[in-house]
Amino acid sequence: MMKKIYLFITLLLLSISTWAQLPAGARIPMGAGMGGRVYGKVVDPDGKPVPYASVIVLQNRMDTATKKMQEKLLKGALTKGNGEFTLEDLPARGPLKMRITATGYKTFEQAVTFPPFDKDLGNIKLTVSTTQLQGVTVTSTKPLMQMDIDKKVFNVEKNIVSAGGTALDVMKNVPSVNVDINGNVTLRNSSPQLYIDGRPTTLTLEQIPADAIENVEVITNPSAKYDASGGGAGILNIVLKKNRKTGYNGNIRAGVDKRGALNGGGDFNLRQDKVNITASVMGNQMKGRANGTTNRNNFGDEPATLVNQSNSNKNDGGFVFAKLGLDWFVTNRTTLSVAGIKVHGAMNPTERIDIHTDTLAKGGMSSFSERNSDSHNKFNANGLVLGMKHLFPKEGEELTADFNYFGGKSDNHSNYRTDYYGLNNSIANSDLQKILGGGEISFMTIQTDYVKPFSGKLKLETGLRASIRKTKSNFNNYMFENDKQDYVLIPAASNNYKNSDNVYAAYASVSNSIGNFGYKAGVRAESSNYTGDLLNNGQHFKNNYPVSLFPSLFLSEKLKNQQELQLSYTRRINRPNFFQLIPFTDSTDKLNITKGNPGLVPEFTQSLEMSYLKTFKGNNTFLASLYYRHTNNLITRYLTKETDPVNGQDMLVNTYINANSSYSAGLELTAMYNLAKWWNVSANANIYNSKINTNNIAQSQDALWSWFGKLNNTFKLPANFELQLTGTYQSKTNLPVSDNKNVQAGPPMQQSQNASQGYIASFYGVDAAIKKSFLKNNAASITLSVNDIFRSRWSDQYSESPYFTQYYSRLRDPQMIRLNFAYRFGKIDASLFKRKNMGAGMQGMQEVIQ
Repeated sequence: MMKKIYLFITLLLLSISTWAQLPAGARIPMGAGMGGRVYGKVVDPDGKPVPYASVIVLQNRMDTATKKMQEKLLKGALTKGNGEFTLEDLPARGPLKMRITATGYKTFEQAVTFPPFDKDLGNIKLTVSTTQLQGVTVTSTKPLMQMDIDKKVFNVEKNIVSAGGTALDVMKNVPSVNVDINGNVTLRNSSPQLYIDGRPTTLTLEQIPADAIENVEVITNPSAKYDASGGGAGILNIVLKKNRKTGYNGNIRAGVDKRGALNGGGDFNLRQDKVNITASVMGNQMKGRANGTTNRNNFGDEPATLVNQSNSNKNDGGFVFAKLGLDWFVTNRTTLSVAGIKVHGAMNPTERIDIHTDTLAKGGMSSFSERNSDSHNKFNANGLVLGMKHLFPKEGEELTADFNYFGGKSDNHSNYRTDYYGLNNSIANSDLQKILGGGEISFMTIQTDYVKPFSGKLKLETGLRASIRKTKSNFNNYMFENDKQDYVLIPAASNNYKNSDNVYAAYASVSNSIGNFGYKAGVRAESSNYTGDLLNNGQHFKNNYPVSLFPSLFLSEKLKNQQELQLSYTRRINRPNFFQLIPFTDSTDKLNITKGNPGLVPEFTQSLEMSYLKTFKGNNTFLASLYYRHTNNLITRYLTKETDPVNGQDMLVNTYINANSSYSAGLELTAMYNLAKWWNVSANANIYNSKINTNNIAQSQDALWSWFGKLNNTFKLPANFELQLTGTYQSKTNLPVSDNKNVQAGPPMQQSQNASQGYIASFYGVDAAIKKSFLKNNAASITLSVNDIFRSRWSDQYSESPYFTQYYSRLRDPQMIRLNFAYRFGKIDASLFKRKNMGAGMQGMQEVIQ
């Protein structure tokens, strides 16, 4: 084990370069990356706007005729009537020079360097003496990992293993993130909240195409700016791709996997003057397969029984994701945005379970039954995003306002048939069951944020937020009765409910840098309430949580030789969701009956984290983080025995309780290094220990040291080939306590595992992909990828309780092969001057060109 840990600690990775490729016809200097944008406002000494001033950007280039360096014109524009100007698609490599001339004023010159690549120059006064804006050195590479004071940003655009897949495939290659066989995502062994573009979402990772993602922000210890809910698991923020280049550009892609499941889509972007339009549509077909076994010894039964179960699952279906957005640049500093999202999907999962039951008493008997089920699930979702962003003349001061709505409907229809076989292998009798379900969910957020910079690097951030969620679910359970020759509703096993939960919040934080020391201190105030109704019996539930304060503190110190230390503390809350609260018994799976607990209370988590970052030559990085989390009233699953409302027999029920407390602690190491010009590596290892104190109701879970590792290699080969190899390893670890996910309307059709004591056995997996780029500017590419090459991602679990012991094993979609094609196109508008009325400023510009 120590050798494996050592391997992950010692391998480092350099961030992969992402060059923006431009089509022929764009005026750029050889070898220069494009994408910089500067804007501002030209005023006179009294602060009044100067219209039709000429603004140009020059660069020193070798003149082929004289063999001497000369200033060459790259971009130019005339200021508008209000004095504003914008210059886009500037080379990332400098040095560049901006020159402003206007009749009656002296020439203004200053250096233009990046980043940031979107730079507000503020109000520029044309006076006799000008102060040159300090430049910032630019690099043309986009690092795989960028570290902020409260988050890590991982660039996933270059990830070719996930091409043609979903966000779930992307997460498999993000450091710190682990994905199990059922698609459950954990961050440091806990389930994080999922955000899209900084806002919570009801979409699942399997409903987001991989090709739509630009980067993933991993926020292990969220600051006061973010929702306090979610406990200590942190946030995964998926940032979707955006493009605001002048002109038009886009891409199309298509692919197929080894089972014939198709995927395809396209993006289109059009930018002209003050309007930017983006459109995306993507579709993914799914043909998932899984097999598994369950062996269970029920010594709590009378008489004791041994159950051997084998499962075979198919999940055919697909989804379509579409997005249409409009940005209106009202001025250089004010932008209004609107975007609409549409998701439609249909899944048709089927399952076959062979069940062998042996009675362990003397003279025991054996029986065999077979259960077949088929389901038809549909979901339709719509989203609307409205945004306003205003930048003030003072750099860094901004005001944003956002409105987000996302709502969806689902319909579920499931049929179950269980055949019981006699001694001669013929069907003795059968049970027929039908479940009709569906529901609606809507999620609306209203938020505003304001950033105010003061002298030096002192900055104040404040914001208000309201979140309103409404859910409605129908779950009707029918059993076939032979005497009536029809399905009859079983009220005790049916459940229809509706609920709403609202969260209101305000936050403020102050950040500053004093020399090499930086800090960010904030506090968030949240209050919440929820109401719920069981429509079958008229039961009403409600709860109001008073205002709670959630402080956060981040400290950083930059050391010599490009080293940095960070220390952070936060307090967060995890409120029970309605599915965990409602006292409804779901007996769809007889081996895993679940029920909510209306007596649950929120859990509060305090987190402490310390990080060390070292940046080596060539932007190579090593990051080490120590973390500790302590939770009071931890919401966890609990196994109890109750009476079956259908047949009156005893049954084991997985419900939820508040444990006394829990803790988790660990060391996470992330390294990125460029071993050669053609070989980049990244490595991540998380060594952790956790324990749940449930002595208030049962024996506590034993603490277990575990570790998780991920290694990613990228090879740049001749002839525009690129190879990627990714490996993951998870050691033996405790069973998860609770995922607290936002459950969609209707019951899930899968066998979730109970949370009695036990462990998940160790496993590993290897993925590979090769990509070939071709055509002019490498505009086209073909990618071949293989997931789980060695069929090794088995999920083997062991659990025990006072009533049973159980072994569970499952394998999902091994050796999945995908072939994908992608093509980029576009035309950058390289015209320098678009105004026909050039005014007096045109004369000065022509003089410069000559």
